[in-house]
Amino acid sequence: MQNRLPICSRCLRQLTKKSQPQWHSLHAKHASTAAAITPAPPIDQTILSAPPLIRYPPTQPPSHRPPEYRRSQLHRQYTSLLRSTPLMLLFQHNNLTAIEWMAIRRELAIALHRLDDNHPSQPSLAQGIKLQIIQAGIFSAALRVVEYWNPSAANPPPPPPSSTSSDPQDPATASSARGIPNTTPSPSDPALTHSLSRRAYKAVFSKKYTHPLTPLLSGPLALLTIPTVSPTHLKTALSILAPQAPDFAPPLRRANPGYHDPVTQAGLQKLLLLGARIEGRVLDTEGVRWVGGIEGGMEGLRGQLVGMLQGFGAGLTGALEGASRALYFTVEGRRMMLEEEEKGAGEGEGEKGAPA
Repeated sequence: MQNRLPICSRCLRQLTKKSQPQWHSLHAKHASTAAAITPAPPIDQTILSAPPLIRYPPTQPPSHRPPEYRRSQLHRQYTSLLRSTPLMLLFQHNNLTAIEWMAIRRELAIALHRLDDNHPSQPSLAQGIKLQIIQAGIFSAALRVVEYWNPSAANPPPPPPSSTSSDPQDPATASSARGIPNTTPSPSDPALTHSLSRRAYKAVFSKKYTHPLTPLLSGPLALLTIPTVSPTHLKTALSILAPQAPDFAPPLRRANPGYHDPVTQAGLQKLLLLGARIEGRVLDTEGVRWVGGIEGGMEGLRGQLVGMLQGFGAGLTGALEGASRALYFTVEGRRMMLEEEEKGAGEGEGEKGAPA
């Protein structure tokens, strides 16, 4: 076997380097060409500054307490509930079991659905009426925020600029950043005015015991929410949760046997009606039953109001007509009296002038 020719390793590296394409030189050539044809930035970009970046999600701004805690989420839920629900009843519950809660909610839903079926002309509210357990302390804090905190008044809009200069380098020119809130992720930012902000917390802290519903917000509580003010639905709910004969009589055993079940009755005996919040006003149990006892619901209330206005109008018309009628009779009586006097005087003069 013949020996192979020895090849120098240095020569081999030079041969392989020459055989490779010149990629680096081509890439540098194209890069220089691209840099040469890059357009200039617009004039607005060089004059005006870019808006600041938001450093937090828009749906979860910085809060006085961490928003991921359950207390913060309940505070948000109660605040939204207070702002969107015009009618809510407050109950005290004493150690109800899960089975008792389920039985009470079942009978309440049956009664409300039956009411909607019997009155198809009225809006159906059975699906929106909920009975839920609430945390008294968090609900009280949410109530203070809803009643005493006004974000629009706390953060008024900036006044319009008075300068008419348009030169961007003039200090009197209105800045393009006017009205842009501070985007720092700090709870102390004065631009944050939501319900969980630190400004809302400090504004309502001194009003801790001023709301008339605060004395009732202690102990285990349950809340019945009705999306609209409906006396008929309120009466049905009271006849199930807080019955009182004869106006709020419970359903009969033949019509609703599940209501008289021992489990349901045991749960109802542990419920106590404390009061209500209707259209922002706090009512006691007597006021709640007065609203629920309005005949015909809202239609009946409107009919009573129309009747009162008509009666007031009829009374005002009668009073005005009576005054004008009395004036007419007075003037007419005076005219007849004067005519009689003139006629008597004429007859007396005729008798004197006649021959004897």
